[in-house]
Amino acid sequence: MSSNPILAMKNVLTVTFLCLFTGASAQEMFVFSEPASNIPSRSLEVKQSAKLQDDMHTGHFQQRHTTELMFGLGKDWMLHLSGTFSNMYSPQLQWESQKAYIKYRFLAKDGVYSHFRMAAFIEGAYSRNVSSFDELNIDGDQSGMQAGIIVTQLLHKLAISSTIGLVESLQQGRWDKSVPKIYPYEALNYSFSAGYLLFPKEYADYQQLNVNLYAELIGQNSLDMSKHFTDLAPGLQFIFHSQAKLSAGYRFQLNGNMNRMSNEGFQISFDWLFLNVLK
Repeated sequence: MSSNPILAMKNVLTVTFLCLFTGASAQEMFVFSEPASNIPSRSLEVKQSAKLQDDMHTGHFQQRHTTELMFGLGKDWMLHLSGTFSNMYSPQLQWESQKAYIKYRFLAKDGVYSHFRMAAFIEGAYSRNVSSFDELNIDGDQSGMQAGIIVTQLLHKLAISSTIGLVESLQQGRWDKSVPKIYPYEALNYSFSAGYLLFPKEYADYQQLNVNLYAELIGQNSLDMSKHFTDLAPGLQFIFHSQAKLSAGYRFQLNGNMNRMSNEGFQISFDWLFLNVLK
């Protein structure tokens, strides 16, 4: 133990904070969806992810790479800025889209090993692509906007979360009345996610490896056409030193009647959290 009481207290508080940050909410850092919780205030998180799939119509192997910056603007506000490169609409990798996402946590009820949180979000994206599929996706496929509500409950080692949002496609042809409407332009997105902390069984320090298991149900229902799908997405996650996060998941369709680019695919991502870097 340090002979300097101030330094000792600082070390204790740092370890306590990091243990709480990873131990109390690690299992709600979902692979495919966003929780109602935010990253710590004045922090920056950098995320690099890859979506890998085969085009079910052509068999062409496709990849989308997303670089994302997440800013903890305060205990209630969080901002995401991202851009994507892919070969999903071109024969080679090229820049395709950029997006801004902002989330406001308007309710937080915290306990010792549990919490309940609610947040509202809105996002807007520009994409160079013109999609010819029924699925609305503003993570690269189309220009559009989405707004919704997230509800997250943590119960010790189990976290459950639900999201519902309205998405609107703003891609070319959206308002062209001279062209017959053959694709949806408005839809309801929904997800139900569960995460469980497998390891460690007990926290000793913030350098322990965290292992989380996830299962997510993700779906979309068109509001202007009778189209829908529901996907299941299991995932696994490793958190190193309370700062770095490696996540992987496989998403596949359970049912639906939408014409999609692909009904299944893999996603892998790596995040790095920088604490107290924003003034």
